[in-house]
Amino acid sequence: MESVITDVIHIIEEARRKAYQAINTSMVEAYWLAGKRIVEDELEGDKRAEYGKSALKKLSNALTVKFGKGYSTTNIYDFKKFYTTFPDENIFRTLCGKLSWSHNRAIMRVLDENARLYYLREASEQNWGVRQLERNINTLYYQRLISSQNSQPVEDEMLKKTKELQLDNRDFIRNPTVLEFLNIPTNYAYTEQQLEQSLIDNLQQFLLELGKGFAFVARQKYICTETSDFFIDLVFYNYILKCFVIIELKTDKITHQDIGQLDMYVRMFDDLERKEGDNPTIGILLCTETDRTIAKYSVLNESKQLFASKYLPYLPTEEELAAEIEREKNVLREQGIIYGEEE
Repeated sequence: MESVITDVIHIIEEARRKAYQAINTSMVEAYWLAGKRIVEDELEGDKRAEYGKSALKKLSNALTVKFGKGYSTTNIYDFKKFYTTFPDENIFRTLCGKLSWSHNRAIMRVLDENARLYYLREASEQNWGVRQLERNINTLYYQRLISSQNSQPVEDEMLKKTKELQLDNRDFIRNPTVLEFLNIPTNYAYTEQQLEQSLIDNLQQFLLELGKGFAFVARQKYICTETSDFFIDLVFYNYILKCFVIIELKTDKITHQDIGQLDMYVRMFDDLERKEGDNPTIGILLCTETDRTIAKYSVLNESKQLFASKYLPYLPTEEELAAEIEREKNVLREQGIIYGEEE
């Protein structure tokens, strides 16, 4: 009987989930269509601001009388903004319609069009919850990603059309890396072992911060050669890049010795652990501060497999993040990896 109870509960819960999803999809569509109708009415009538405000208030009152709460003037304005932000019906059907109203409201407040389309696609494909989406928006997830790339911003499939996206290892590196979820106090020193343990304790959030395609493999991975033993801090596998990704942790500023050690680990891992069909191993050094001189004159400047990324153990302000992103772009410009900004 217990199994019957469990199965029936599961059946009902699944039915409720599907029903909720169907209702959510229908309401998102209704809000988009309502916004479209409001815009069409404004285009046909008086375009003065006074007309717009009075019309929205009148519509809000009518909907509130008919359906109750949830139709304030602010919400009605959001319907209008929803349509004007995503007027392309193809984008709405394939992306917006797959997300909840809370998802769409968060995304349509992003000013950059490329960033909006990126968040739409990723939230849909990666099943981001609203909280994860809002975190990524607040930590400039998109901007941190493109700061490590060598040319134009990430384009949505429908915008690039027939142009092929050439995947590059830099497309998967975020700089800086934001680790506020570790809750590490910034007023006292901590060891690399403590940092590693915190990352393991918050592995799911760390994987989301790393990006798409990452799977955890090992911590303190033991590598043995004929003469020496070595331990790599963290090892992941990226199923999109089809390669191992090793991460070394440093709780202070980067040094050339750190880069040399990472380079050695990557070469060693390729020789001893890389399997047939795997692409070359990527090495990432997470440190509290990068260095332009080291980035320019070390193997970092030449290798497509080695990266240094500054991590922030707290949630910075948007201004602080923007400054860090610009600083990273300046480093890449000096290395000749990026050559300026898009027009």
